[in-house]
Amino acid sequence: MTAARTGAPADRPQLGLRERKKIKTREAIRAAMYALVREQGYDATTIDQIAESAEVSPSTVFRYFPTKEDIVLTDEWDPILVAELRARPADEPWPETVRYVMLKAARMGIKDDLEVARLRTHLMVQVPAVRSRMMESMSVTGRMFSEAIGERTGLDPGSLEVRVYTMSLIGGLMQASMYWAENGHRDDFEALLNRSLDVLEHGLPSRKP
Repeated sequence: MTAARTGAPADRPQLGLRERKKIKTREAIRAAMYALVREQGYDATTIDQIAESAEVSPSTVFRYFPTKEDIVLTDEWDPILVAELRARPADEPWPETVRYVMLKAARMGIKDDLEVARLRTHLMVQVPAVRSRMMESMSVTGRMFSEAIGERTGLDPGSLEVRVYTMSLIGGLMQASMYWAENGHRDDFEALLNRSLDVLEHGLPSRKP
């Protein structure tokens, strides 16, 4: 969903050695791919090149990322954001909870590594295979968020209402990301995300006279 970074946030329990090694390997593969894509473009970058640059085997790359597109899209933040959603105060108005969590996602994924975030969103717009895989991966994220939303609201996480609402949130994040890239990353991403959340909360603005 967002750009990944090695390690855990300061307010989270430290990961074990094995998990840290896995994250380090994933990060090495991602960094290798990003460097190659900047140098020669997405289509020209192969799994063998990525593996060689990351100093791992091609089979290791595929063990962590089933497709090349997954290297662009997969990150470590979805479980953390779900935990944030569950940890918000029970009496907090639901729109405030959603806005807090989504903006935290933006800060972690965009501001913490702006260059990578720009590259990822550029590839989402420019490469059909990445965009198609993004649509597939949204369903996985959606199931995670539906469970958390169901717990928070008391609604059935498999209900149509929760599924529609959850995918609207995730789709809003995706569209804000693509809009940001399509317009040369000129806008402030948090402002774009706030606009997206305003639409979900209040509906479309009135047509200008």
